[in-house]
Amino acid sequence: MLRFLKSNGFKLFLAVIAVLMSGSALALVTGENSSPFASAAAVVFGPVQRLSAKAANGMSGLSISFKSSSYYRKTSEELESELAGCRESLAGYDKALKKLELYENFLEIKEENPDYTFVSASIIARGAEDLYCSFTLNKGTVHGISINNPVIYNKYLVGVVTSVMATQCNVDTILNPKVNISAYETRTRESGYIETDSSMSKNGLCRLSGIERTTQIAPGGMVCTSGTGGIYPKDLLIGEVEEIADATENISAYAAVRPYVDYSKLIDLFIITGFSE
Repeated sequence: MLRFLKSNGFKLFLAVIAVLMSGSALALVTGENSSPFASAAAVVFGPVQRLSAKAANGMSGLSISFKSSSYYRKTSEELESELAGCRESLAGYDKALKKLELYENFLEIKEENPDYTFVSASIIARGAEDLYCSFTLNKGTVHGISINNPVIYNKYLVGVVTSVMATQCNVDTILNPKVNISAYETRTRESGYIETDSSMSKNGLCRLSGIERTTQIAPGGMVCTSGTGGIYPKDLLIGEVEEIADATENISAYAAVRPYVDYSKLIDLFIITGFSE
């Protein structure tokens, strides 16, 4: 008998009885009508149930969070795709608009100069770190291009073709010391020639040389081609006078001229393949 009272089974029995009695007492105090067994079970298993419910709610929230993240990710990807498409369409529109503007300018020049013959061209390469802004166009001998053909943008002189291959040609701009152009200033009608050197080219300038020290040319004056020499037609716009300075090597003066063209922004141009002198 004593061995039974000390056994684990008897101890477990006493523990169950104690839990049931505690549940009964709790029911009497709280006034609940549930049975002692139900109350005891609630005491024993209540914390476990609350923990299980909390875990279930957490998993439900986590599932909703996963679904929301997936939805927003998909929506974001769709919006990014639509935005990329809009940007591509806008880029195509801008390109077409610039092309249209170029051809409108071409028609205007053609109306004013019916003797001009043109070939449209696009820049396909630029001189790496080239101080003189030289570049390559996608037209060559098969398109009727020859050395010394002038290259223009709108009514502005850009440069001249210096070498030509079958399907492309190289162009030197008026910032290149090798380029020499007969020119005049439109207000005073004083004439000279456009040239430059590396120090002026570095600052994006060329000069109208060969003018008198007593020149009436002033800053803001417009310089154009004079047509002398037969390479460049007359009245192509070259640039604007920035200052007048005395030449160091002779008694003449020169006008520092900034070209009208921004060479870094050029894309589509025209090559003049013929004109009446």
